[in-house]
Amino acid sequence: MTSKLLLILCLTLPAAAQTFTLQQAMSGTFNSELSAAPKGDRVVWMANQQGRRNLWTADLGSTSSAKQLTPYTEDDGQDIGDITWTPDGESIVYVRGGDFEFPGQPDPNPALLSAGVEQAIYLVPVTGGTPRRLAPGRSPAVSPDGKTVAFLCKEGICALSLADPSAKSEPLFHARGTLGPPLWSPDGTRLAFTSARGDHGFIGVYTLADKSITYLSPSTLTDRDPEWSPDSRQIAFLRTAASGGAGAHRTGEPWSILIADASTGEGHEIFHAAKGVKGQGSVFHALATDRQLFWTSANRLLFPYELDGWQHLYSIPTTGGPATLLTPGDFEVEHAALSPDRSTLVYSSNQSGRASQSDRASQLDRTSQLDIDRRHLWQLTANSTTPRQLTKGEGIEVFPVLTSTHRVATLRSDTRIPIRPALVAANGDLHDLAPQLIPADYPASRFVTPQQVILPAADGLPLHGQLFLPANANDGHRHPALVFFHGGSRRQMLLGYHYMDYYSNAYAMNQYLASLGYIVLSVNYRSGTGYGLNFREALNYGATGASEYNDVQGAGLYLRSRPDVDPARIGAWGGSYGGYLTALALARASDLFSAGVDFHGVHDWSLRLGAQSDPAATRLAFESSPMAAVKTWRSPVLLIQGDDDRNVAFAQTVKMAAALRTQGVEFEEHVFPDEIHGFLMHRSWLEAYRLTADFFARHYKMPPPQP
Repeated sequence: MTSKLLLILCLTLPAAAQTFTLQQAMSGTFNSELSAAPKGDRVVWMANQQGRRNLWTADLGSTSSAKQLTPYTEDDGQDIGDITWTPDGESIVYVRGGDFEFPGQPDPNPALLSAGVEQAIYLVPVTGGTPRRLAPGRSPAVSPDGKTVAFLCKEGICALSLADPSAKSEPLFHARGTLGPPLWSPDGTRLAFTSARGDHGFIGVYTLADKSITYLSPSTLTDRDPEWSPDSRQIAFLRTAASGGAGAHRTGEPWSILIADASTGEGHEIFHAAKGVKGQGSVFHALATDRQLFWTSANRLLFPYELDGWQHLYSIPTTGGPATLLTPGDFEVEHAALSPDRSTLVYSSNQSGRASQSDRASQLDRTSQLDIDRRHLWQLTANSTTPRQLTKGEGIEVFPVLTSTHRVATLRSDTRIPIRPALVAANGDLHDLAPQLIPADYPASRFVTPQQVILPAADGLPLHGQLFLPANANDGHRHPALVFFHGGSRRQMLLGYHYMDYYSNAYAMNQYLASLGYIVLSVNYRSGTGYGLNFREALNYGATGASEYNDVQGAGLYLRSRPDVDPARIGAWGGSYGGYLTALALARASDLFSAGVDFHGVHDWSLRLGAQSDPAATRLAFESSPMAAVKTWRSPVLLIQGDDDRNVAFAQTVKMAAALRTQGVEFEEHVFPDEIHGFLMHRSWLEAYRLTADFFARHYKMPPPQP
């Protein structure tokens, strides 16, 4: 068929009728930072309503009690985080502004506010009112008596009296290294903190009475994640070795758990990860929550461990002894929280309970039986070794919290509505706490339900994906198709809205693209999470060989084999690591991927290696990059990035644009001045996605999307 005839055919084929706009698709409120009060049944969270970020609160005893606490009205790119409570549960301390991912960097100002911006700590009562600015800083921690807030400041760790509104912050102490968040002892007499010192790190304890600092059993390794004992006498912490640079880290110097006397600093080891036959679990892998150790009321420590190649919870007596596996099976535990009285733990995992560990089906069949592309909640009591399932079904439940009365709240999503706070009833039912946060014209009923697909990579590895089919997918015609690659790469796209804002936006965009008539395949490629240690620590991935290119090829070949896909109109899009894979697809396989949109992708891995890197590693990193194959790149591309990106240097896009220009490859570019990697402003996402939809429409001869 001639190209002219193909063009005419494409223009005459019916397209899916666009039933909602991009603005509507992106209008859903994204909720995060769920936290339970230390007393009572109140919770707080941050609601991002199209760039307007505010704190909301609700009493779990009344599902109609939700209300907004803060007064911010602009899409100004000022983030909110580091949320904590006063011990009486009557006020909330939080941080507004700054970069929560890269503290210490200049505060981002993507809205170009002429007055400047500031990262500062605020206090607001749960009854409402004007937030009170306390001081510049981050990571606030309120003392157990509620009188003092300690926090990270330029001088080290500072403190401020909460009782006196006119009080000024003062440096509490100075210490070497990059200090981590302060952690009060339960009796309020001491503060624990981390001190990162490059190739090693310590846990420090500051005693208020004599203003002294004690380091706990210092070594040449890195100590992290301190956890106080209930009696304030001891601290448990993790001891880990350096990861060793790029590449898969399936094995390494085993990590350990130590307990030290908070007064003397003398410590002893109570757990040491096994090297084992394969070394699985010897390299520590963290939960997706801030806390990694949980000291229970039964004087046992709960902690994550990958001994069998899956992220599970284990329990060990604080006096030492054998560790007990609490969550057996081929699934991953991801988020965990302990009740205020330390008696109960709730966690999320991608376990369904429908497949047993003794099942001898193939890996592909077994993972399809599990609810591995969703999340549900489970509960453990301090003395129990048998988890109890709290939620199940077709939704996604993450970041659970427990109140002092043991009510459970969680963030939940599904295929149609983004992540939002909910009460978990005793029977597992979920009751949304703030349904008023869903816009009246939100097009939830017009979204498609993504299908779970399991497809082979080019080398045969089973891959999970989510397939979005347009309304006219079964009209007998061939449709344009797009592959979406997530970032990370330590991420997993789910069968519904994601619990991270970046990927929640991407899910909404995939829904929008499907509404325009595209078949969209979101691929969970190797080196991502959710499918076990060996999948995450993929051999030869990224800068050490680009083994994920097998997954890129597999996705393209899968779409090309479908009778409803036009093989001449298969494109790719993605951001960050997904931008890297999009660029790799276009550079190495322009015959398969005929267009793409690359958000802030890595284009030359060698630029990210240090000057002291081994020459062979530098050469392999370059060969694993899209830049190494730019001479075979023929497909048009749209490059998008903010020039204040702290994750991927803007120079990566500068260099790629120059190479494409030299090669004569058709490309377009859009730069957001002063935006960071994960765009802080809602209007940046809207513009970037509008440009994406327009780019594919022009290159695939689709009707232009409506605004």
